[in-house]
Amino acid sequence: MPKVRANNITINYEQQGSGEPLVLLPYLGADHACYAFQLEDYARRFTCISVDLRGAGESDKPDGVYSTEQFADDIAALMQAIGVRRAHVAGLSLGSATGLWLAAKYPDQVRSLSLHSSWARTDAYLRTVVQGWQVMARALGSVSETKIQGIFPWCFTPELYAEKPDYIKSLGDFVRGRPEQPVDAFIRQSNAVIAHDADGQLGRISAPTQITFGRHDQVTSTRFADGLKSGIKQSEMAIFETSSHAPIYEQVADFNQRTLAFLAKH
Repeated sequence: MPKVRANNITINYEQQGSGEPLVLLPYLGADHACYAFQLEDYARRFTCISVDLRGAGESDKPDGVYSTEQFADDIAALMQAIGVRRAHVAGLSLGSATGLWLAAKYPDQVRSLSLHSSWARTDAYLRTVVQGWQVMARALGSVSETKIQGIFPWCFTPELYAEKPDYIKSLGDFVRGRPEQPVDAFIRQSNAVIAHDADGQLGRISAPTQITFGRHDQVTSTRFADGLKSGIKQSEMAIFETSSHAPIYEQVADFNQRTLAFLAKH
């Protein structure tokens, strides 16, 4: 796994595939491997650069206040450090919040933007949900178990639990097999989610943008759709009708096909 010094931290990333560069930004608490179900399809068309954000995976986890803007600064510096002048950028949840800032602050570095389960500014509902995850992480002393026991039910529909219990278990096993995020780093990352506010930046985004939601998502539901769609000039919307917050796992084939169709146009 290559590592590079960028924005005064060491950032871990993985690169595979060939073609135009595609930077994949992970969600809260996850490392680069969270796009495992996308990479086989994506890497046929793109050079995929999957990143561990500050505070997660094998990237540095410095003390201090984290922000989604800071994550974007990290990614812009990473791209410069590895010689990627311009790339497609895709992110889910926290990754999408990072992508918003990246496209707004560094428009020349973003060829297209894919925002999955995204939001422009944290509202009271989302803040309360994430604060609940923080309470659980502190109580359990394990971010992995917090994700499996406390965050998974927000990410997947009841139907997936009922119809594919073995699949849910395999996802839990996958989480337990990844590098364990320290609780304090999870708190710093999740505080960045709570503080996220890129609402005033949407008008600065010039890249063609795909915005997607899971129909049954409550965390970042379609309540955020109109603000993103109206705020980002060249944007289009897609809804995954049988998914919650994580269509990358719940509707894998459909997610890959529809997101690749967008990327291929740009």
